Amino acid sequence: MNHGRVLYHLVKADFLERVRRYSFLLTLAGALYLAYAVLEEKAQLQVGQGYRGIYNSAWVGALMTVTASVFLTLVGFYIVKNSLQRDVQTRVGQILATTPMRKSFYTVAKMISNFTVLAAMVVVLMLAALGMQYLRAEDLHLSLWKLWSPFVLVALPAMAVTAAVAILFETLPLLRGGFGNVAYFFVWTFALASAVIGADDFAGMHVFYDSMGTALRKIDPQSGPSFNFTIGNQRPYRTFTWNGVDWTAHAVLLRLAWVAVAVGIALVASVFFHRFDPAREFSLWKQKAQNAGANGNGEAERVAVGDIHASVVLTPLQRSAIHGRFGQMVVSELRLMLKGLRWWWYVVAAGLSIASLVSPAAATRQGVLIVAWLWPVLVWSKMGARETQHATQSLIFSSPRALYRQLPALWTAGILVAILTGGGVGIRLLLGQDWHALAAWIGGALFIPTLALALGVWSGSSKPFEALYTVWWYVGPAHYTPGLDFMGLTPQSANAPVYLLATIGLLAAAYWGRRVQAQTA
Repeated sequence: MNHGRVLYHLVKADFLERVRRYSFLLTLAGALYLAYAVLEEKAQLQVGQGYRGIYNSAWVGALMTVTASVFLTLVGFYIVKNSLQRDVQTRVGQILATTPMRKSFYTVAKMISNFTVLAAMVVVLMLAALGMQYLRAEDLHLSLWKLWSPFVLVALPAMAVTAAVAILFETLPLLRGGFGNVAYFFVWTFALASAVIGADDFAGMHVFYDSMGTALRKIDPQSGPSFNFTIGNQRPYRTFTWNGVDWTAHAVLLRLAWVAVAVGIALVASVFFHRFDPAREFSLWKQKAQNAGANGNGEAERVAVGDIHASVVLTPLQRSAIHGRFGQMVVSELRLMLKGLRWWWYVVAAGLSIASLVSPAAATRQGVLIVAWLWPVLVWSKMGARETQHATQSLIFSSPRALYRQLPALWTAGILVAILTGGGVGIRLLLGQDWHALAAWIGGALFIPTLALALGVWSGSSKPFEALYTVWWYVGPAHYTPGLDFMGLTPQSANAPVYLLATIGLLAAAYWGRRVQAQTA
């Protein structure tokens, strides 16, 4: 087997399939928007006490590289984390399983294909950095090495690690689903935070942190060790000259070592890769599901055989049956949303609800609510996407008045999940007659499931909500950020009218998307 030729065609096929997706274009648009934010000084690197470097080739290259590393290592992971699943869904994996291809070759090939997709976005930002050099430069001398070397030696190794971790998550049964989508955000946060404690992080933040800090201390020895990448209108008010990272052989080898780490992660993933044979995949939950499915199919088969000669009479649908069962539909949707959850999930949810109800301190209740409305993220993420994932559109949309009955029932079930997990805070606010905070709580309880429903209907997947909500939760409520705190945890950050209006808009979008699905099903 010509390994080079096979590798080339595997990577090429994956790359072409990915770049034709709307998700690739949306991510690329987001990256370009960040480049525009850098151009308009809405995204800044702040070093020390309010310092930034002058806009020379080195600073522009570093600023755009940090933008690429921070944005693409997070969003890019969710874009490329579907290559193995796509081969399963398209049955290509079954064809590949019949070839002599080794598992390690396959996982490394998938890692490379993921890398090419992310690298293409990095190249676009490299070109954007070149344009920014002419539009924003305070030092007109152009040095392509200083401008582009951070992309090559920092951003691209970071993309390689991200591509490999996506493959590893897909091969591990616990991490390939929604739990892995949420868990990656916290892994990513910890990895970036490691830069400020002296560790050589995969995203390369420590490289700039160390080099810029050293240059700044030469002109301001009293400046503290601070390195922040901020998005907003707050701008550093002092400048200093930074001429770039001193790329010694040791520094280059440290960055290239992350490429070797990426290949190592892909090889580790091959250990868990089941080569598209479900029988070889170790998963206790899956084995139980297969046993249950086998029992159910066997029972169905026995009934069918026993009744093969029986006459079948369909009961006409009474018009009264169409109405008056909304409560039953809500209960059914709620049971479907909670189906498969373990007993400990309910224990934690009940504990959070009780803690929010009996906690005497308002600050403690706020902290409990933050966790309580993150806990059901995998429950909400199924809203609107379950029909597409399980191919039940024809069954759901062929029922009478499905658009006006099933969608409101699903939305109501999502709101009930928010009330059941965070209802203790709502009760305390009601008893305390804190109407402003109660309105903010109601806005959050309505907004979260509505966001999940709209994203699920339009994407047909649970991944967009899992990724977006986790990031939004961390940036907004977890840090009490004004405008982004959809839970309204503090009077300064609460904005109930905005999120109530957003709820109406998202609900209309979900209705319109479901209507289009019903017409085309």
